[in-house]
Amino acid sequence: MKHRELKELPTKELVERYKEEKVRLTKVKFNNAVARIEQPHKLKESRKTIARLLTEMNARRIENEFKAADKGE
Repeated sequence: MKHRELKELPTKELVERYKEEKVRLTKVKFNNAVARIEQPHKLKESRKTIARLLTEMNARRIENEFKAADKGE
């Protein structure tokens, strides 16, 4: 998932995708621990997607905090 695509998503959907990706990563890690998975790059891909989602959520949170601070002045 590209950064451009993440910026277009509503916040609610962004949080849902984050939760889904965390579950997917946990399952892939478990499967890898039990028996080596055929596509080990899926671990790395999932971690990067989670990082992208968190980055976008934090950027939105900071933006909202700045808007709230400007209104308070």
